Amino acid sequence: MMTKRLVRTPSRLQTSQQNIRHWHPYTNDLYHWLLSLRWPAFLGLITLVYLLINCGFALLYLVTGSGIANARPGSFRDVFFFSIQTLSTVGYGYFYPQTFVAQVLVALEVWSGLMLIAILTGLMFARFSRPTARVMFSRVAVICPFEGVPTLMFRAANRRDNRILEAQVQVNLLRNEVSREGHQLRRFYDLKLLRSRTPVFGLSWLVMHPIDSDSPFCGLGLEELRDGDAELWITLTGLDETFSQTIHSRYSYGFGELLWNMRFVDIFTRVPEGDTFIDLASFHDVLPIESDRLPTGFENEKLKGVG
Repeated sequence: MMTKRLVRTPSRLQTSQQNIRHWHPYTNDLYHWLLSLRWPAFLGLITLVYLLINCGFALLYLVTGSGIANARPGSFRDVFFFSIQTLSTVGYGYFYPQTFVAQVLVALEVWSGLMLIAILTGLMFARFSRPTARVMFSRVAVICPFEGVPTLMFRAANRRDNRILEAQVQVNLLRNEVSREGHQLRRFYDLKLLRSRTPVFGLSWLVMHPIDSDSPFCGLGLEELRDGDAELWITLTGLDETFSQTIHSRYSYGFGELLWNMRFVDIFTRVPEGDTFIDLASFHDVLPIESDRLPTGFENEKLKGVG
């Protein structure tokens, strides 16, 4: 049973549904859909709606014939720019309505413009005020010995120049399984971490899960993880000290992003003044562990019986 990755990037949740009828995000939940659009798509949609409204009213003004003073007969350009002036309530005065029908259309367009500005103002405020996290995760996770125990590790870093307070991270193992009755399941397993909470998350966080007898990894071989389409799902939450709002970030690691007997490169640097910096250029770099420094049981890429 093959599945799609649930999380592909820190900010976008990837899911799919099939055979669902009468469900359209832009009609059933338009507000949420507009807030969740990426900025280029959102700005492009607003621009398209703006042009369509002006084109629609321009065509109506053409139907009125000589309803717009100083507009050349049959000139779409003149009535289009008159529509732009009316929708924005600018009204330079060169073009103006001179018939009753044109005045009614102008009233309708001014009302539409006021509604459009109110809606756009609310959407813009909601999008800008929505709390977001800029947390970077290492591109790979490693399995290496720590205090003689095989340990799953990955790194996270706060890319903003502030701190995330009361940060906590949760890691889940997802894999396909078949029950005794033949039910195909996508099982979630909680991974116990050496440290799942930190009062202040400012620079980097090395998240570690010991693969001991209580670990969901215990008793599994790498081939079983591969056949089960294993995936690590990471969720990090905390309080942004600048906005005092809860933020969250997500990431995932597929089986091919789990490296055996590798360790992360040290990224911390302390200057004589006492400050500590991290080198984000080496944030994703790993090094192989020398074979003579590996505990017994780490010679082969197996999780069965190790530790």
